[in-house]
Amino acid sequence: MALAAVAFHFNVPDRREYTCRLLRKAWRQGARVAVTGSSHTLDDLDRSLWIFDALEFVPHWRAASPDRLPARLRERTPIVLLDQPGPEAGHGVLVNLGHEVPEPAPRFDRVIEIVGLGDEDRAQARLRWRHYAQLGVTIERHDVKSS
Repeated sequence: MALAAVAFHFNVPDRREYTCRLLRKAWRQGARVAVTGSSHTLDDLDRSLWIFDALEFVPHWRAASPDRLPARLRERTPIVLLDQPGPEAGHGVLVNLGHEVPEPAPRFDRVIEIVGLGDEDRAQARLRWRHYAQLGVTIERHDVKSS
């Protein structure tokens, strides 16, 4: 795998709710997604995915790293929430909820960056944008608030 594209989703008013909807859509389309961010953010997202939709469960697994996932779950779970992601889990898409570019990001097929409305979040996103641009990756911009 080699990073083909990065999509920045800017002006997201509620990052947790938006991420839940994004993951539900990805799961419905058959995508395999790894999500990374702070432990607190991932724990909160994990709880939210359990109650997000009363009629539908988004299958996911929360672990510190891919090697903490049992092999049978690694192969069958479409959404994994990982403190330390790695494409070894067989997930080609990485959703980044953190402030830094995750070290293994270039080894995924695609990265999605979720950027909220706060000034600090936007400033950190600009740094990540520059990093990806230096790698020569195609960058897509989606303005969520205006769509």
